[in-house]
Amino acid sequence: AAPAAPAPAAPPPKPGVLKLAIESIHRDTLQPRRHFDETKLHELTESIKAQGLLQPILVRKNPNKGGDGYLIIAGERRWRASQAAGLKEIPAIIREVTEAESFELALVENLQRADLNPIEEADGYRRLVEEFKLTQEQVAQKVGKERSTVANALRLLALPPDVKAMVADGSLSMGHARALLGVPRLPELQNLAKQVTEKKLSVRDTERLVQQGRSAKGGKDAGKPAPKVSPQVKALTEELQRRLGTKVRLSEKSPGKGTLEVDFFSYDDLDRLLKLLRKE
Repeated sequence: AAPAAPAPAAPPPKPGVLKLAIESIHRDTLQPRRHFDETKLHELTESIKAQGLLQPILVRKNPNKGGDGYLIIAGERRWRASQAAGLKEIPAIIREVTEAESFELALVENLQRADLNPIEEADGYRRLVEEFKLTQEQVAQKVGKERSTVANALRLLALPPDVKAMVADGSLSMGHARALLGVPRLPELQNLAKQVTEKKLSVRDTERLVQQGRSAKGGKDAGKPAPKVSPQVKALTEELQRRLGTKVRLSEKSPGKGTLEVDFFSYDDLDRLLKLLRKE
């Protein structure tokens, strides 16, 4: 019988690239990506078994007190596939960066590779704004996007969890999600989202249904123009929705007076909102 083909020799590391023990490398909790396609991960594993890992991952030293090894900045999928392929060492580049810089690098790398679903992308922007105190304009500059793109993505976080899950798994597109954000009440929004996915409605059909719902709800007032919302109230509503991660309705009844409504979806979600408000 012919002898088995030898395993491919690992390519020599490039300048600036080190070989690190795979067990010394750990996932960073800052990583914006949460979902990894199992089929693509398996395909990459088989490729690494045949050719080795050709592209180094990017890591930083673990800054935590008592922490050892390295945290991944970019390349978690390659690291996972290398583990599955049985590699003991993989090529890596070590960067000396702050926590904020590490998160920015990870987010930009994933955006360039189109690896993030819309909800992961939106949550990444949120963390840059809330945890690292960047403005939407600064976020847009760092990730190479228009500010309106960042603002529209952040609005998705006001959707209820079940609808966000539909956006994350691709059942609903960004266009569908933006249309659904125009539904003021939670039950109607959830029912319409379900209808859109079951009937595979287009974005235009979804927008039409949202508009019909508004007209029907208006009854005898449907023909009247909608009350004007001041730019200040609109900006405050969007800011509250971004910070709380849920739908918010803010109506001004007289100067300096009005009503604030905040949606929650479970007792756990209510507890999350209370903790956020106490923190503020």
